Amino acid sequence: MAERTEVPPFARLLAGAVQGGVYPGAVWAVGDRSGTRSAGAVGVLDPARPEEPVRPDTLFDVASLTKILTVWAVTGTLVDAGKLDLSEPLGSSWPAAAGRPVGAVTAYQLLTHTAGMPLRANLRFLYGSDPQDVRDGVLAEPLRHPPGAAVAYTDRAALVLGWLAEHLTGRPLAELARERVWGPLGMRETRWSPLPAEAAARCAPTEYDEETGRHLKGTVHDFSARLLGGACGSAGVFTTAGDTGRFLRGVLAPPPGTFSAAWTAASLRVGTGALVPPRGLLWHPAPGTGPGDDVWAHFGFTGTAMWVSPARARWAVLLTNRLYVTRDPAPLARVREVFRAYAFA
Repeated sequence: MAERTEVPPFARLLAGAVQGGVYPGAVWAVGDRSGTRSAGAVGVLDPARPEEPVRPDTLFDVASLTKILTVWAVTGTLVDAGKLDLSEPLGSSWPAAAGRPVGAVTAYQLLTHTAGMPLRANLRFLYGSDPQDVRDGVLAEPLRHPPGAAVAYTDRAALVLGWLAEHLTGRPLAELARERVWGPLGMRETRWSPLPAEAAARCAPTEYDEETGRHLKGTVHDFSARLLGGACGSAGVFTTAGDTGRFLRGVLAPPPGTFSAAWTAASLRVGTGALVPPRGLLWHPAPGTGPGDDVWAHFGFTGTAMWVSPARARWAVLLTNRLYVTRDPAPLARVREVFRAYAFA
């Protein structure tokens, strides 16, 4: 009698979501400081091409995971080097911010989403298509509330942090991420939009684009990132589950030459006091968990997610292209909750 092979719970859950129309495909990985403990892929890249399965090396537009993979990590290297004081108002050392509303904001408030910046980007509508005009417009925009008064998630916080890093180093954020983070962590598959033809061929497509008459594939979905050339603090990164796992291993045990363990410890604790929802430094407590669980997360609009827990010495990543199917986040949110519970059981 043939031996029966047990299907891992992750595969059952994620394959069921493919069948339920939550997304065309998904790749996952779960591990600890020493490496990956479970990984796999389910579904297809594109329902219109059912002969092309999702693979472990499929590239995904990770949307707001960009904030962690670039801005959070690069900011950590600047803090570690003593080049950035998180409590200092931006206008005191950054001429572009001086005399503007954002000049009264601190990097700490940007990292905790308490700076009071407008919630919606609307960059092209408000500021036009010239990148310098966009930057000037974002920095000059009035605040919604006094800095530190409330928590309100906004892409603008990461945009400003990315520009701040460029000011402090004199280098583009794209180069800083590659040299200070991705290279030292061995993230060889991670890159900025737009992707070259070879990489785009193994990329999971996202939303249907009215202008081109096809689903976006290898071009970042986020319109603000496209407006800014494909690389900015809020979006623009394409990566694999394997590379995201390498990054999360680095969060648990930072190797020399990247951000420090002290930066990770400072980031993965609530820094917003009694304000709700609670926030760390760009990270937030995972939905469905309590303070004692010590599970931190960040999600991406395209259908991506990552979690890390220092207390459990464990990490997890789930990459999907749910945006191919729908903008409704609820079906994937339910899958994420079960996935997280399996990963950190």
